[in-house]
Amino acid sequence: MTRRSAFLLFYMLIISALYPIRLLSQPASSLRVMFYNVENFFDYEVDTTRGYNAFTPDGEQRWTISRYYTKRNNVFKTIAALSQGQFPALIGFCEIENEKVLDDIVKRTPLRRLNYKVVHYESRDWRGIDVAIAYRPDLLTLVNSAPLTVRDVNDTSFRTRDILYAAFETLQGELLHFYVNHWPSRYGGQIESESRRQLAASVLRSHYDSLSAVMPGAKVLMMGDFNDTPSDPSVLKVLGAVAAENKPEDNALVQLFANPANLGFEGTLKHGHDWQIFDQMIISASLYDSEQGIHYCPGSARIFHGDFLFEDDERYLGKKLFRTYSGPNYIGGFSDHLPVYVDICLPN
Repeated sequence: MTRRSAFLLFYMLIISALYPIRLLSQPASSLRVMFYNVENFFDYEVDTTRGYNAFTPDGEQRWTISRYYTKRNNVFKTIAALSQGQFPALIGFCEIENEKVLDDIVKRTPLRRLNYKVVHYESRDWRGIDVAIAYRPDLLTLVNSAPLTVRDVNDTSFRTRDILYAAFETLQGELLHFYVNHWPSRYGGQIESESRRQLAASVLRSHYDSLSAVMPGAKVLMMGDFNDTPSDPSVLKVLGAVAAENKPEDNALVQLFANPANLGFEGTLKHGHDWQIFDQMIISASLYDSEQGIHYCPGSARIFHGDFLFEDDERYLGKKLFRTYSGPNYIGGFSDHLPVYVDICLPN
């Protein structure tokens, strides 16, 4: 069977599975939360307000309507396969150009049957890519949201993605606070760009500390593509996200992706021979340790690694991610990152 035939068969199986009502209702025991860097998901229209328009029919990436629809359907396939019938209560995205792209994912695929709503703000990123949230209003009620801008006072020309903050009320009447991140890349070198990721970490930590001061014991989940690993200074030292066994008692942030052996796969992206964990879920100690109300489902943090997301790596051996582009070359795959997810347990 060819790759194309396998994808078509998989797609039809997923669509047929979506229709029974029993799969559309979230199991009462937990809420699934997912994050996915979807790799340069631009619409196909020229944005006259920006200088960057590579992802258009006449741009250097030759981003056509057909390629756009393939990308949209691939994002849906990934969400559906990860869900295994438990469609996420909330999905964090990064590398989304605008709300049109987000709406097309949740309103023009079979996900429309779940009536996802979206939270999105245009950021100052020079290419125009943003973070965003899609959530199920049958499970979560939006209470508040805001973009947190990352600014460099020493370089006013610096532009990057905002951090998206959103608070939701569950059906049980509890508040869950989310932060969706896409920190500055390592373009130009890991060490040379490190200070900008540390800047993003300080913005996130400052907002979290302010929230905790006003709402002690707030239950918080941070997710995103941090462009650093759990052991890098921006995440470990500046943000202060530590493995559960190392957490202090007060105001701790628990790094759920510290140990690849517990995640089902060795990394979320591949660089040369090596897999790395840039995409992570981090939670407050109050969500990790809670014995009352909503809490982290122990052991549920996972990297989703469906076989269809990979292709053979002829240069570095093994497998590599089946991407949309490799440099200027269109491949027609899914993303250069794997999605991650956790489950939040509900009270009995």
